[in-house]
Amino acid sequence: QVQLVESGGGLVQAGGSLRLSCAASGRTVSSYVMGWFRQAPGKEREFVAASRRSGGTTYYADSVKGRFTISRDNAKNTVYLQMNNLKVEDTAVYYCAADISPAIVAAPREYDYWGQGTQVTVSS
Repeated sequence: QVQLVESGGGLVQAGGSLRLSCAASGRTVSSYVMGWFRQAPGKEREFVAASRRSGGTTYYADSVKGRFTISRDNAKNTVYLQMNNLKVEDTAVYYCAADISPAIVAAPREYDYWGQGTQVTVSS
């Protein structure tokens, strides 16, 4: 079993950048497909990005492609989400998630382990 703790959220102006971190404990992130999801008030949780165990294969939602980058440092047991050119519509609570082998990497229901979330607020 793995425990996940996100950090790095905050308030930023549109066009700015943030880097979120997801620190894992209990098991190594190299054992898991790692994903980032977000949930805005009144909306369902949605897929942002995911990384296969090796980190060599990544996936992105169309809305963040070209602006966000998921990466992992297996030695530090940490996964990152670099967010550039942030938009007001990126405002949400961002969650890190892990699963051994999700059938669909973009589906929240496929992930067994979740962090508590970190708030990202983008102002205009």
